[in-house]
Amino acid sequence: MNKVILMGRLTKDPEVSYSRSAEPLAVAKYTLAVNRRMKKQGESDADFIPCTVFGKAGEFAGQFFKKGMMVCVSGRIQVRTWDDPSGQKRWSTDVIVDEQDFAESKSSFESRSQSQPSYESSAPSPRSNSEPEGFAKITENVEDEDSPF
Repeated sequence: MNKVILMGRLTKDPEVSYSRSAEPLAVAKYTLAVNRRMKKQGESDADFIPCTVFGKAGEFAGQFFKKGMMVCVSGRIQVRTWDDPSGQKRWSTDVIVDEQDFAESKSSFESRSQSQPSYESSAPSPRSNSEPEGFAKITENVEDEDSPF
């Protein structure tokens, strides 16, 4: 099974290009900075993982993803090999993205990006204490004789 799930911050805005086929296909490339667990007290380290996403999802990334934004992706690892012009064997490892999502709220990103950039997790959004839209808090015990619970 070849499945990878990553959450990290974009190191720069995605770069979008289009294939030269009869029906051009968007190809977006970006790099995620993914924190590792701490090695020693107070030290942290990160991996910088190249990601590629195609089609409408690639156009979406180019339009809405910005440097420093926390995103979550899932996809597969692809290793490519080739011989360069001097005959040396070269290889690259990329994540081919199947799904991508924002991993922080827009307001959280905007408030963080206006201050110093930080790779720490951001504070919860102000709506976190309010009721989700379309739901109401149950305030009384309601017993239903037909309920199996």
